[in-house]
Amino acid sequence: MECIFCNIATGKSEAEILFEDENVAAFLDIQPVNYGHTLVVPKKHYDNFLTVPKDELEKLINITQFIAGAVKRSMNADGFNVISNNGDSAGQTVYHFHFHIIPRFTTDFDFKPNFKTYGTGAMREYADQIRTFISKYRNIYDGG
Repeated sequence: MECIFCNIATGKSEAEILFEDENVAAFLDIQPVNYGHTLVVPKKHYDNFLTVPKDELEKLINITQFIAGAVKRSMNADGFNVISNNGDSAGQTVYHFHFHIIPRFTTDFDFKPNFKTYGTGAMREYADQIRTFISKYRNIYDGG
C-alpha cells in the first residue's frame, strides 16, 4: 500500500513544501483546520509516535518547534496547537507519523474536551495501573 507522506517526502507527489532536510519534511495540510495548518513528517516511514526511534523523534520535535514559531508569526496567530493523532480512535487517517501545527485565533473555533471527574479513589487506581506498567517496562526506556 502506497503512503502519501512517503511520496511527498521523496518528491513523487506534489505538496507545498515549507521546509525539508535529509530527515524531515514540513508542508501545508491539504485539508487545513486553519490556513497555514502544517504537517511535519519524518522522511522515513514510521506508523505512529510509538515506533519512531528516540534520536529521530528528537530531531522531529526540534524542527516542529522551529516551524511552529514560523507558522505562528507568519500567520499572525494568537497561538497554535501541536497535535499527533495516533490510531483510529485518536483520528489518525494517514499511518505515517506526523505532527500537525495548527495556527489558532481567538475567534476561530472552540476546541475544548468534555472533561471527566475521578470518583473517590479512582485517580489513585488509574495512577497505580499506569505506574505498574511503567515499572514493568522501565528497562525499555532506560535502554536495557
